[in-house]
Amino acid sequence: MAKSFQALRVHRSDKTTEARLDSLSLDDLNAGEIVVRAAWSGINYKDALAVTGKGRILRRYPLVAGIDGAGVVESSDNPRFKHGDEVLITGCNLSETLDGGYSEVLRMPAVVVVPLPTGLSLKEAMLLGTAGFTAALAVRRMQENHQTPAMGPIAVTGATGGVGSVAIQILSRLGYEVVAITGKPATSADYLKRLGATEILDRRTLELGKAPLESARWGGAVDTVGGDLLGWLTRTVKPWGNIASIGLAGGHELSTTVMPFILRGVSLLGIHSVECPMPWRLAIWEKLAGDWKPAALEVIENRVITLEQMPAACAEIIAGTVQGRILVKLNG
Repeated sequence: MAKSFQALRVHRSDKTTEARLDSLSLDDLNAGEIVVRAAWSGINYKDALAVTGKGRILRRYPLVAGIDGAGVVESSDNPRFKHGDEVLITGCNLSETLDGGYSEVLRMPAVVVVPLPTGLSLKEAMLLGTAGFTAALAVRRMQENHQTPAMGPIAVTGATGGVGSVAIQILSRLGYEVVAITGKPATSADYLKRLGATEILDRRTLELGKAPLESARWGGAVDTVGGDLLGWLTRTVKPWGNIASIGLAGGHELSTTVMPFILRGVSLLGIHSVECPMPWRLAIWEKLAGDWKPAALEVIENRVITLEQMPAACAEIIAGTVQGRILVKLNG
């Protein structure tokens, strides 16, 4: 392995942040038993917030950005892993307290490393990444709380993003009718239908209403937006339906009443993928490599970029102009 390597690291000075490409050595990274030659990463909304400085994601500086990474083990001081093993890491405080995945070399504590499951390539693992893992965690929690296709259509908000795109594919594969809610229906209708959505709604034309309960129309929902849209979903989900709450691009406040919960039995499920227990994490990745693997996974690939192109791509994601997943190639 080369003594120096490239990484996109976020610095902070005078209350401003700057992401820049640095030349690092292994000693510049946090401690860990596993050293990985990275192959791929991807960009999540959370990554875009960190790289652009639009959100306070990192808890220390300087720190390598990127909440996802996948590659091949170069060395290991843990008996669970050996040289040549293919592995992935998502969440687990990467790009918060641990150096993240936007680096040609990763050094990680063994407790955050997942063996690449049979059925996925390293590239496919990062096409899914935290976004796909979070979507699968949402579906798992909904099913554990008795969500079934017979309860009615599932609304997926932020449908063209990474979480929404994978959620549509998983739900459709499991027999659910999926209604995609997006702010750009004119340009994304064909894309969303290829993923498995049966209907597409323009978020901007929805009548959200103000009553404690609105007409019940959804069997459940996967919400990546938050804010007023999530409040509306609580008022429009049918009795005993589940809402998986994932994102806050539309706002972090929730305005609703107890009425949907005590008169319809609606459940609001928080989806927190960063600190997901490892047994759940392993089981979900096995699902994503097996019977939950999106049949049209390649459809969600927006493009492949380099570390140098990261800041511009992150700005696009914040602007809401990206459809699907942008991959970052780190090594050949």
